[in-house]
Amino acid sequence: MLRTDVILSTIQMLQAEHLDVRTVTMGINISDCAGPDVTLICRKLKQKLRAKASRLVETCNRIGHKYGVPVTHKRLAISPASVLLEGHGSQAARQVAETLDAAAAELGIDLIGGFTALVQKGMTPGDRVLLESLPEVLSSTERVCASVNAASTRAGINIDAVRWLGELLPQIAERTADRDGFGCAKLVVFANIPEDNPFMAGAYLGAGEPEAVVNIGVSGPGVVSSAVRRRIETSGPLTLGDLAEEIKITAFRVARAGELIGREVAAELNVPFGIVDLSLAPTPQVGDSFGEILKALGIARIGAPGSTAAVAMLNDAVKKGGMFASSSVGGLSGAFLPVAEDAALADAVRQGHLSLEKLEAMTSVCSVGLDMVVIPGDTPPTTIAALLADEMAIGVINNKTTAARFIPAPGKKPGDMVEFGGLFGSAAVIEVRNSGYSGEFIEFGGRIPPPIHSLTN
Repeated sequence: MLRTDVILSTIQMLQAEHLDVRTVTMGINISDCAGPDVTLICRKLKQKLRAKASRLVETCNRIGHKYGVPVTHKRLAISPASVLLEGHGSQAARQVAETLDAAAAELGIDLIGGFTALVQKGMTPGDRVLLESLPEVLSSTERVCASVNAASTRAGINIDAVRWLGELLPQIAERTADRDGFGCAKLVVFANIPEDNPFMAGAYLGAGEPEAVVNIGVSGPGVVSSAVRRRIETSGPLTLGDLAEEIKITAFRVARAGELIGREVAAELNVPFGIVDLSLAPTPQVGDSFGEILKALGIARIGAPGSTAAVAMLNDAVKKGGMFASSSVGGLSGAFLPVAEDAALADAVRQGHLSLEKLEAMTSVCSVGLDMVVIPGDTPPTTIAALLADEMAIGVINNKTTAARFIPAPGKKPGDMVEFGGLFGSAAVIEVRNSGYSGEFIEFGGRIPPPIHSLTN
């Protein structure tokens, strides 16, 4: 039972520490919009989004104001658009994407996810059409986000898909070269993609989800960082176990506050409440950084020995606090390491403290993966594919979600700065060591089989 008085006192205590509901994301199933005529598909698509989400922004703003917790983003996540593209060509993909973009703008929606293909074991014609269209779609639309699930613990890793994505990313970057390859920031490659993730750019509505549903993403790295620092300053000798307990308690409070807002939004919109995703998702704003938590825990230079252990402790404590707070925890729920979107992580890369190899190690114990990592624009496609394959392997073998958002910035070299602006932040280009030496491995293609522990029946 959610006690409003307890939640309100928590909100009052944490207001000055960057607590927010990072996103309220409405999931909408659009499978019934499929058909042989793309004009009719687009008309039905726009009508459905209007019917389900016309009151989303107004409702979020009003309820956020009521409780004093801002709802920073209002987003939509549709079921995979590849289903609509079966039997159609690239022109249909462009029209569908333009319809999604226009509908999101009309409704005041920040981003719309679900331009998605699930290809972990193979591709349908609709999947191929969607992938082929990504350079045009992500360079010509403002709000459309794409995701591709290229691997799973049950299926293994589809290296053919990974190799193709390694070729597509530089194409997307070149089409958005005037923005340092920003189009790539709207594409996430997953292993074990969650069906109820509210965070972009990887949000989509899975096949087992309701017709429409409200999922929320609550963030609070600034809250956790302040709680850790406060505990260290006001207590006697502490152990890491004591600090993990403090993080768990703070995560509990944040999750309770977020769930209250999510359930009220869902009730007003007359759709089911899905999940609360409690993730330490940072922003470029100073003080709202996951990296700052690592520093508070005693990692003076992010990337130093101990960084991976600290991330593992944080990720576990956040999950435990969230699960104790709510029976509806889902999505990713844990620690995010999006380099460009986190001021402290971006600074660690700029100063050379955080290498790509160490970052990959840290992703093996966080909730996502190599996220918003800017790499040199001349990185070979096979090397990009190999980086994707490495991150997919971590997810497949450890039976966890991993994801990758690489941005090969055209004309940029290691150490150069790129500026995306807003929530997407800025970062230095990270060095990719041994670039160009993975081509033969990737060119074999095929599918890396699933691990033995996937056979659980």
